[in-house]
Amino acid sequence: MLTRKQHELIRFIQVRLEESGVSPSFEEMKEALDLKSKSGVHRLISALEERGFIRRLPNRARALEVLRQPEDTTRGAVRALSAANAVPPVRTASSDLRTTPARVAPVPANDVIELPLHGRIAAGVPIEAIEGQTMLPVPAALLGAGEHYALEVSGDSMIEAGILDGDYALILRTETARDGEIVVALVRGEEATLKYLRREKGMVRLDPANSAYDPQYYLSGEVQVQGKLAGLLRRYH
Repeated sequence: MLTRKQHELIRFIQVRLEESGVSPSFEEMKEALDLKSKSGVHRLISALEERGFIRRLPNRARALEVLRQPEDTTRGAVRALSAANAVPPVRTASSDLRTTPARVAPVPANDVIELPLHGRIAAGVPIEAIEGQTMLPVPAALLGAGEHYALEVSGDSMIEAGILDGDYALILRTETARDGEIVVALVRGEEATLKYLRREKGMVRLDPANSAYDPQYYLSGEVQVQGKLAGLLRRYH
């Protein structure tokens, strides 16, 4: 049997998911339940998770999924939290000639995803890509389908493409790319660089986006595509 606060929280989460597809933040849950601190929200969520009512989606911020509802939960608790957002009850043919189909909750929006951050990559002469153990939180709207990772940009050879030293390049993992796409190119199995990819007379040409730098030419077997640019993050200090 759930406590009153647990009832209120699970219904509040469900309403927000039905309304927008995004679960509420801890601050919103704290205010809605009139709790003094976010630690109270953490305890409620942990209790609901242990009892199988909700689950947290891994590597995503603000992503909760309601697995089931308490059988004795009423809509009144929801209206007390947010009357404007309350979901109307479903009427049946026995209670009203007009029937209203049940609303289907949308899949929670993955507003933030954590990508593995694999060190620094050159946007100049090739340097060794350093493997890192940290994660970088990234807005999901910047990414499409597929597996992604992040690299910190070092150098200025791509500034005319809007890619600056210290930016975070968001990379779609792939081994193929079309001419003219910006790729992560592994050169001779040991050095990685971020460049425009072009093929020319059996050679691979890696073009910078800075007139101060010259294109780099390699044999086709010397260059391996490890991904292509999908997005960019920049932090201002």
